Amino acid sequence: METNDAIAALTALGHAKRLAIFRLLVVAGPSGRMAGDIGDELGMPGATLSFHLKELVHAGLITAEPQGRFVCYRAAFEAMNGLIAYLTHNCCAGSPQAECAPVAAACSPGDACC
Repeated sequence: METNDAIAALTALGHAKRLAIFRLLVVAGPSGRMAGDIGDELGMPGATLSFHLKELVHAGLITAEPQGRFVCYRAAFEAMNGLIAYLTHNCCAGSPQAECAPVAAACSPGDACC
């Protein structure tokens, strides 16, 4: 992941509503959630939800798949793992303490974290 991509992702996640949307989609796993379901779950009006979803798509953290008149959103797990790898690259470099070592793969669809 490039620095500018990491900045865009962190900026997008730096808002409470967008972070809540992203976390909801991570829990949903590869099946994702329909926009209306996301709004209902988080108590967000359509216009507000649409704005935040657009920002997350623009940052590359979620994908949008039109399904007829509806749109299904999914977490972009590769982007999420890339951001985690970017943030933990060279973590504790030179330190003999094993507990600071980053996890090799943060999350894949179907894992317990998803």
